[in-house]
Amino acid sequence: MNKFELFISKSTSDHPSKVEIAINFIWYHFTFVDNEGVTIKSINEYFRKAHLSEYNVTHIKNDLRKSKNIIKGIKKNSYKPTRSCTEELNKKFEFLITKSEEVITSNTILPDSLYNETRGYIKNLSKQINACYENNIFDGCSVLMRRLLEILLIHSYEKSGRINDIREDEGYKNLSFIINHLSSNKPFDLSKEVRNNIDDFRVLGNFAVHKIQFNCKRQDIDNIKLTYRLTIEELLYASGILK
Repeated sequence: MNKFELFISKSTSDHPSKVEIAINFIWYHFTFVDNEGVTIKSINEYFRKAHLSEYNVTHIKNDLRKSKNIIKGIKKNSYKPTRSCTEELNKKFEFLITKSEEVITSNTILPDSLYNETRGYIKNLSKQINACYENNIFDGCSVLMRRLLEILLIHSYEKSGRINDIREDEGYKNLSFIINHLSSNKPFDLSKEVRNNIDDFRVLGNFAVHKIQFNCKRQDIDNIKLTYRLTIEELLYASGILK
């Protein structure tokens, strides 16, 4: 259920009168669509979206005229909520106004079926990778792809019992060292295709961070995204995060 559907549900859940529902719709339109007011035609469009019978034009005009919560809008034959009504409904529908930290995304780079049953930070990174790609933030996408790769390589070394091979002081060796060690020592099983291409993701992420005049393009991501998905899937199994 998206936020608008949740708004519709909450608007009608307490068996309000028809005019109370109309006032909710006027507030919604005024807050998110047009602060100059909403016409009766538009109000009835909200009733249709909510799968409710339309408001008789004569009745709604009379009911809104009597309401202390509604005043005339700036546009001709339009309505808007009073200040006190707006403040009250802002509180009632706070979930619409407060920005969520949830990342809304599609399965452009990593499918949700791959990461949904993993750990919270892996899910968040995977969603951010997809969201960056979908919103043309390709430098950010490549950097986050590199970050997720590094995290899963470390977890895979932990699972294999070889974590000390890549430890350094209180942290870990850099990603270049880890990938070179992986290629030379094969501490856990990965397909030949992944081993042959795994450094491509590090290089692209490094370019996005360190090359002053470089800007990652969609094609740069497209060239590697299928192999990247395969790599992440194999590492999720190698790390024991997926079984």
